[in-house]
Amino acid sequence: MVAADTAWIIVATALVLFMTLPGLALFYGGLVRARNVLSVFMHCYAIACAMSVAWFAVGYSIAFGDGGALWGGLGKAFLAGIDADTLSGTIPEILFFAFQMTFAIITPALIVGAYVERIKFSFVLTFSTLWMLICYAPVTHWIWGGGMLSDGGIFGETGARDFAGGIVVHETAGLAALILAFMLGRRKVDNKPPHNPGYVVIGASMLWVGWFGFNGGSQLAADGGAAMALTVTHLSAATASLTWAAWEKIKYGKASVVGIVTGTIAGLASITPASGFVTPIQALIIGAVAGILCQEAVNLIRNKVRIDDTLDVMAVHGVGGIFGTLMIAAFGHGSWIAQTGSLVIVGLWTAVTTVVIALVVKAITGLRVDQEIEHTGLDLACHGESAYDHNS
Repeated sequence: MVAADTAWIIVATALVLFMTLPGLALFYGGLVRARNVLSVFMHCYAIACAMSVAWFAVGYSIAFGDGGALWGGLGKAFLAGIDADTLSGTIPEILFFAFQMTFAIITPALIVGAYVERIKFSFVLTFSTLWMLICYAPVTHWIWGGGMLSDGGIFGETGARDFAGGIVVHETAGLAALILAFMLGRRKVDNKPPHNPGYVVIGASMLWVGWFGFNGGSQLAADGGAAMALTVTHLSAATASLTWAAWEKIKYGKASVVGIVTGTIAGLASITPASGFVTPIQALIIGAVAGILCQEAVNLIRNKVRIDDTLDVMAVHGVGGIFGTLMIAAFGHGSWIAQTGSLVIVGLWTAVTTVVIALVVKAITGLRVDQEIEHTGLDLACHGESAYDHNS
């Protein structure tokens, strides 16, 4: 065990959990109507709790067990054979388990943005748990756990390059979000502006800071590689923020605070898969393109295709993650065949599993709240609480 590596991954684990609680919760919560903010907080918080237990039970074993090319098996279920002295590389395996657990938390939590303001809480918890185990955990094994898309797998010596989750996290969450939004249909109430842009800025700022653990921690060592990953992450986020704001100003005459921080998230999502491979100049290019590309994807999905992916999960996370994954090959750090092939395989797996799980869970719990609850808001109707004394 290397003490410095262990200390850094302990910090990184806390940072990645911080991304969901409270970062993502505030970012998403500020974007919805005031009468739904607590439901968003509840979704993020409950998902964090449920994914932790499910990851401990079988998720970690499916992702990082020794089962073979398709899944890790159940040999490490309930952390069988793992104690404080068991190592994974230079850090305790129990710490690697905890670090990866925070990824298993935030991935289904990202999907929350697609279905806010109109979904049943029972569906959220049941779907998220099954989706993490059936969709996310096997994909994690394929790419990070020595499975079929990693080095020596179906693409030969050079497998998929995905440093911190462009495919594993952002593509899977983005596609699942788009599918659920399509199945749910559009909201019945008139679209309202974000009820608390201040929450949005605070949440985005927390996500930015937490992303240093997300990407820098994925080096699994306290070394120059972690420092470079952290640096290129920051540069991409900053550049995408500026290009998003500039493009918004050109198109609409004003640059909004919600826009600039959404650009930040686009830059972060786009650099995630590439952060362990690219140079600072290449990170600037990724961020500069991401700020415009993801904004145009928002317009395409929201206004042209008219799918109510309410908080633009696919446009920002999905498109950003896919773009960053392809840029690894464009800059010569990976194989075009492995990068594109892995995106296609994971995309198909995500689409099929998401549809099947959603249909099964819908038959059991139902999917959408009734129109009256949707109009009056989920906070009081579903959770018996209200965030504010007034109704807005």
